[in-house]
Amino acid sequence: KKLTLLREMLAGCGAGTCQVIVTTPMEMLKIQLQDAGRIAAQKKLMAAQAQLSPSSAAGAVEPAVETRTTATQITRELLRSKGIAGLYKGLGATLLRDVPFSIVYFPLFANLNKLGQKDPNIKAPFYVSFLSGCVAGSTAAVAVNPCDVIKTRLQSLQRGVNEDTYSGILDCTKKIWQKEGPMAFLKGAYCRALVIAPLFGIAQVVYFIGIAEFLLDMLPKHR
Repeated sequence: KKLTLLREMLAGCGAGTCQVIVTTPMEMLKIQLQDAGRIAAQKKLMAAQAQLSPSSAAGAVEPAVETRTTATQITRELLRSKGIAGLYKGLGATLLRDVPFSIVYFPLFANLNKLGQKDPNIKAPFYVSFLSGCVAGSTAAVAVNPCDVIKTRLQSLQRGVNEDTYSGILDCTKKIWQKEGPMAFLKGAYCRALVIAPLFGIAQVVYFIGIAEFLLDMLPKHR
């Protein structure tokens, strides 16, 4: 029995919510590691400028010590200072991004894929599934990109010089709109679409070809 569009969207909503609960800590650590290099470079530049300034002649300026931040260090620090909740910083913004993404992606993919089915009982050709995954993934990625920008800003624990701090989703949205303009919410949309399109295209091809089922059938069956 064919699902209605509303039921397809609700199924996508449930899938997105489950995914967020599992992946938010990993997403959080990824952002911290990406930010670490930017912050370190900024500190190094500031130290170099301080050494060149006239006032530095009066007193020795200690050079910036470059330390390599690891995911394990960040995890330990977050657990020590904030507990499990520290790993879920920005959970609301992540839900705001990934749940709408799933609501858009899954129904759109399902309906695009059906266009390539000559018979409802026969799977669509693999290239139809691939193209459907690419189109649905890139469309959903661009649609929720403003939420991705907000999520990334909220999950950045370290701030560069003169960078804003945010108290929540609404405060972050307001400050970005006022200081950077509406186009700031589309930053990285093109790159996200380029990444998400092949990712979901390949995932859907692998799923619809039935590689997982084939591998499971090869396993010895226990009575």
